[in-house]
Amino acid sequence: QVQLVESGGGLVQPGGSLRLSCAASGSIFSINAMGWYRQAPGKQRELVAVITSGGSTNYADSVKGRFTISRDNAKNTVYLQMNSLKPEDTASYYCNLHYRRLAVTYDYWGQGTQVTVSS
Repeated sequence: QVQLVESGGGLVQPGGSLRLSCAASGSIFSINAMGWYRQAPGKQRELVAVITSGGSTNYADSVKGRFTISRDNAKNTVYLQMNSLKPEDTASYYCNLHYRRLAVTYDYWGQGTQVTVSS
């Protein structure tokens, strides 16, 4: 079974920075994508950023230039460096692991970590 464990959330003032980490353990196919999604109260979960095992990245327009996603394949860990945080970045942030193998799609989720941007 695959487990994703997130860390690094918290309370930060506008303009501040936070770094989220997500470590995956278990039986993981080496070719995969890991990403971060977020969900604010009353809103749908949305993609923040994703990175493939080959290093390709994709970001939501709202975070481009402020957030950076990276990963350590040897540790099956993905990071999200969040700079210039805004109150609208406040949400629960969820780590996702996605891969497809033998015509079957797998999606795993972390438990979520709260990010609150407020003065």
